Amino acid sequence: MIGLPAAVRVYLYTAPCDMRRGFDGLKMLAEHGIGIDPLAGHLLVFCSRRADRMKILYWDRDGWALWSKRLEAGTYAFPFAGTGRKEMSAGELSALLEGIDLKNAKRRKRYVQPLQRDF
Repeated sequence: MIGLPAAVRVYLYTAPCDMRRGFDGLKMLAEHGIGIDPLAGHLLVFCSRRADRMKILYWDRDGWALWSKRLEAGTYAFPFAGTGRKEMSAGELSALLEGIDLKNAKRRKRYVQPLQRDF
């Protein structure tokens, strides 16, 4: 897997996607289906109906980049939910690509810094 910084935002398109789509078709789904600006540099993740193919689209400073993976056996535990989007962390994306079902995974308690208020 590609090494990603923890601060990168990852958006899943939660409806099954036609994997014949290329840069422009996936960019259109990002704008209208996910509802975010595809030029913002976020990772946009799309999965096939059979959940054996995945594409990741992102803007890389001066052009579009498209990462694609087809599984030879098995499927991704992709959280299909009709239409819309779901946000996840780079670590969760790595787990998804490794075949870990995130529905059954439990996150342990961690420290969360309280919000600072400007007065």
